Amino acid sequence: MRVSIIDYGMGNLRSVQKAFEQTGCQSTIVTTAHEVDNAGVLVLPGVGAFRKCFENLDRLGLISSIVKSIESGKPFFGICLGLQILFSESEEFGSCPGLGVISGRVVRFPAEQRDAGGVLLKIPHMGWNSLRQQKCTPLFNGIAEGAYFYFVHSYYVAPDGPAVIATTTDYGIEFVSSICKDNVFACQFHPEKSQAVGLQLLKNFTAFAAQA
Repeated sequence: MRVSIIDYGMGNLRSVQKAFEQTGCQSTIVTTAHEVDNAGVLVLPGVGAFRKCFENLDRLGLISSIVKSIESGKPFFGICLGLQILFSESEEFGSCPGLGVISGRVVRFPAEQRDAGGVLLKIPHMGWNSLRQQKCTPLFNGIAEGAYFYFVHSYYVAPDGPAVIATTTDYGIEFVSSICKDNVFACQFHPEKSQAVGLQLLKNFTAFAAQA
């Protein structure tokens, strides 16, 4: 199976591509609406600012193709900014619209956050943290409850309803760390940087996509 990784000028695409290749999956980088339209499986990674992400996707003419692909049932995997941009809007640097695939907002971690022991937590949230699975999904087959994944972010998603929430993570508050809805899976953490458990998650996604 081949996955198409969308390049819109934000994020280390090669690390994502290499991770998928380690699962035995072929991958290619795509940059045009035509390529997105003709892809079988889509991956949208990314790091950086939400508004810049939306502007780049719009400038490249990719927004309509991505949304139509998702609506058609095409398997879709979003990573970090690729999760956030699915939502209705973000409060980063003022209100900015997203793709509106998932109803909800992207919000910043509260200032002066502390852990259970009273220690002040740094923003961005950077490093390894555990997941709490909120619903049964094949994407976490073979992955233990409480498994650790690698995070780098200052904002997190807040869905309007709980139905899409796949996992949550504690960082002073309990935030949504991944979502799953029909053909869409997206995570705030970086599976490509999360060693063996990250590769297992990508293997699970490709197995899911192959059956779609």
